[in-house]
Amino acid sequence: MALSPDKMSGLQKAAVVLACMGEQFTAEMFKKMEQDEIKRVGVVMSNLDQVDNTVQEVLLKEFLEALKSEIGPMISGDMTARRALALALGEEAAAGLLEELRKAKEPVPFERVKNVDSKTLAGFIKSEHPQTIAVILSHLPQAKAAEVLSEFPENLKYDVVIRVSNLDVIPPGIVEEIDAVLNREMLSTEGMEAKQLGGVEAVAELMNNVDKATEEVIFTRLEEDDPELAEQIRQLMFVFEDLINVDDRGIRSLLKEVRNEDLTVALKTASEGLRTKVLSNVSERAAAMIQEDLEVMGPVRLSEVEQSQQKIIQIARRLEKEGKIVIGGKGGEDMLV
Repeated sequence: MALSPDKMSGLQKAAVVLACMGEQFTAEMFKKMEQDEIKRVGVVMSNLDQVDNTVQEVLLKEFLEALKSEIGPMISGDMTARRALALALGEEAAAGLLEELRKAKEPVPFERVKNVDSKTLAGFIKSEHPQTIAVILSHLPQAKAAEVLSEFPENLKYDVVIRVSNLDVIPPGIVEEIDAVLNREMLSTEGMEAKQLGGVEAVAELMNNVDKATEEVIFTRLEEDDPELAEQIRQLMFVFEDLINVDDRGIRSLLKEVRNEDLTVALKTASEGLRTKVLSNVSERAAAMIQEDLEVMGPVRLSEVEQSQQKIIQIARRLEKEGKIVIGGKGGEDMLV
């Protein structure tokens, strides 16, 4: 029966690692061990069945992580581990494993900010320069950034959105300075490599996640100051009504993952064209039930309708990323060739 790493004892894991590292390495390890330890490990090694390559890789990675966090008395330093891994796996495979581990250990900028309550975070950073706020929001998930943005005063919302749209490559030094302030006063984060942040696409994604009131405030100002930018953002935004541009096959794929309750509420404010599109892609029985539910449904809060529509939009975006549907949307009529 194949061994599973999460069900193996410490002795079994040690036996597999030593077997992977080879006779010379194992001999050196045995020199550092007590006789009783050698005996117990040796018995387990002698009883090992064939171990799958994937299991070997998992255990070697686990061994290396433990080694790098707390180097024990058996191995004298990181270079010894590197040489041992190279002997066991070959130079290329060992280098790949070490690089994968190095990346996994790199700090993620503003990682702890993501877990801070949006209102609390907004109150903490709203006194910062809008450019600084733009950098912080650009590192957050779009939904989180939208929540924080919604908590700002109207003028600040606008200023931040403009700066997010103009962000490009951020030098590491600037991010490090912002990190240092948050580290002292609220969080504990470290610097990062320069990366592409912001831009018009980022603003469109941000606007897709804010509430309607915030969206209207920002677009009202933006259309006065920079109507061209406003139009660019609108064309990149994807709203519920844009589902009418998805082909029938894509609509059917989408509806398979949407709850009937969410679909019915979402269609409450939908255009007749979109309703027809949706109902024509479900069974006659399902269409009749949805139509009946819509007719007998009483008043529904607009926020509830928007929430249901947003759920469906998020599913549509995920399916598009997975290549299962194509979203044309505004300005997307010539995407298919």
